Amino acid sequence: MDILDLLQGNLPDGLLDLMGKQVGVEANDQTEAAVNGILSTLTAAISKNAASPEGANALVSALDRDHDGSIFDDVVGFLGGQKQATNASMLNGAGILKHVLGGRQNNVIDMVGRMSGLDKSKVGQLMMMLAPMVMGALGKARNQGGMNIGGISDLLNNTVKSEANQRSEMSLLTRFLDRDGDGSVMDDIANMGIQAFLRKR
Repeated sequence: MDILDLLQGNLPDGLLDLMGKQVGVEANDQTEAAVNGILSTLTAAISKNAASPEGANALVSALDRDHDGSIFDDVVGFLGGQKQATNASMLNGAGILKHVLGGRQNNVIDMVGRMSGLDKSKVGQLMMMLAPMVMGALGKARNQGGMNIGGISDLLNNTVKSEANQRSEMSLLTRFLDRDGDGSVMDDIANMGIQAFLRKR
């Protein structure tokens, strides 16, 4: 199973357009490029963090405490503010990003902005919307499949490997994360252009 396939399978039609409008983006191709880049980067970052026993335990604890997948009961309502979460941490995109990306967050925003052509502030808003969905997808996979810590780690690793096989830019994302966001691969990523993130899975 691929966590990104699971995530996309739980998202309603028209969500991409809604997210773009919420951050003030008219061009759907730019929104799609940014969303693809953010999802791939967050998945790779979570996988990297969960590579250690301590990181894996912290991830599973966060899933059990705050992310059971119920965000997908009404994604549009949660994003639009019409529905409130009983657990505020479930929708705390800023908190998730701080934990997952740490000091690399601004560099990731810059990277995705270059890939998609979006202003960095809009990329940041999209990241805060998408982070709870990624965690929700992991939580739903854990609950439905009864996955233990090893199962969650395997799911993340398999997703990153699958993405790397299908998307050449994933190797750049992984290098970027491995170098702790020093920006050394920014020019390579920018030169790949927006089309790299518009390829269909």
